[in-house]
Amino acid sequence: MQINLKGKNIELTEAIKDHVLNKVTNLEKLLSGIEKRGGEITINFEVGKSTKHHNKGDSVFHAHCLISTNGQEFYSSADEEDLYTAIDVVKESLFREISKNKDRRQTL
Repeated sequence: MQINLKGKNIELTEAIKDHVLNKVTNLEKLLSGIEKRGGEITINFEVGKSTKHHNKGDSVFHAHCLISTNGQEFYSSADEEDLYTAIDVVKESLFREISKNKDRRQTL
C-alpha cells in the first residue's frame, strides 16, 4: 500500500500527518482483502486551505482522497471550517463507499 500525502497552501505538521495516517489505517482494514489477493493500492490524500488569504469563514479547509485499486477508484472530498473535521468527513464517506462496494461484491 502506497500513501501519498500532499498539502496545498498549508504546511503539513506532524499532527496533521498523524491524523491522516490514523484515518487511512482505519480504511486499511476494509482494503486488506484486496492486498491479500495481490492487488496494488494507492492512496492520494490532499489537504489544504481554499486560498492563502482566507483565514476564517465557511469552507476554509479542503480535504480530498483518491484510493486506486486494481481497476477501481474510490473518491471523496469535503470543505469544512476545521481541517480535522474535513479529514474525518472524507474518511467516513470513503468507509461507506468501500463497505457498500464490498457488500455488493460479496452478494454477487
